[in-house]
Amino acid sequence: MFATVYCTQAILPTLGREFGVGAARTGLTISVVVVAMAAGAWIWGPLSDRIGRKRCLVLSSGLLVAPTVALGLAPSFAVLLGCRLLQGLCMPGLLTVGLNYVQEVFGDWLGGKAMGCYLSSLVAGGLIGRVGVALATEVVGWRLSLAALALLPGVAALLMHYALPQSAAPAKEKQELAAVMRLLGNRALLLATLGGCALFFSFVGVFTFVTYYLEAPPFSLSPAVGSLIFLLWSLGAVGPVAGAVADRLGWRATLVGALIGSLLALPLSLVGTLSAVVASLAVLTVAMFSGATAAQIGVATASDSDQGSASAIYYSCYYTCGAFAGYLPGVAWQWWGWPGVTGVALGVLAPATAILLFSGIVREHRPKL
Repeated sequence: MFATVYCTQAILPTLGREFGVGAARTGLTISVVVVAMAAGAWIWGPLSDRIGRKRCLVLSSGLLVAPTVALGLAPSFAVLLGCRLLQGLCMPGLLTVGLNYVQEVFGDWLGGKAMGCYLSSLVAGGLIGRVGVALATEVVGWRLSLAALALLPGVAALLMHYALPQSAAPAKEKQELAAVMRLLGNRALLLATLGGCALFFSFVGVFTFVTYYLEAPPFSLSPAVGSLIFLLWSLGAVGPVAGAVADRLGWRATLVGALIGSLLALPLSLVGTLSAVVASLAVLTVAMFSGATAAQIGVATASDSDQGSASAIYYSCYYTCGAFAGYLPGVAWQWWGWPGVTGVALGVLAPATAILLFSGIVREHRPKL
């Protein structure tokens, strides 16, 4: 499923030329799906509390097949966006519910490493959706490349149905609105959400428009070669290590470290050499997956009940930030080029880091292992 989230990211210039739209508008193919994911989190999160996590995982994966096939058949840019919207409404059934499922089924066994493994497994999807689609587009065109992704959720639905263990029955929520209002006062949940959102915004914004940067002078790389920058996603395998660190130092301290790492890495990409860009985005990737692992541990452990609603709060904010990241840096690119993209990302990371630091979160009590 994660392969479909950013399947258009590496081929934005190609889609722009196909439909005659600029960078900011092509970025909407990211924003639309992420906005839908933010809305869908409020459907799938509470629904999983009612009908069970596994059933939601299988159902959402099966529903994703049809709009993914339709994506490759879109006759216009508007229809393309409509297909992306439908995809986004299906995805939280895995990406939102998966957080709670992993914690419930594997958390006692693996601790923080369980969430790290879950986040690292997204690396494969990210590489297929970015590098795989970009390379396939060079051979068979973008339409077949995007439509073929439907095989992944189709096969996954069958595998999950037969292979996944059932999670423990979630506690029945009394009143969903009351649960949400109570969780909005949960300090740990809010801090985890703030840090996760800041990291996600910078990560999506930078990686969405880096292909434009690499196709322009002084790099002048072809779309296929430029897409290889997404191989840096393989560094997301750091997830289990980040989970182990979070077990020892606390998820909050780990999250702060990731934010600081992102702040220090981004300016390096302005040097103007390919090696500097690669090094900058490599650190940003490690920081993203480490911080996301820590933030999701924070969300999963923020409350003893209403985990579906807690997950919905986190992911609705998380994906809303991702939606803005698919558009605002594009506007900055059109006005100020790459310095504008990095400036927008730093403008989000800096205040989030300051808030987390001055909230005294680094003094978090070390959790029991």
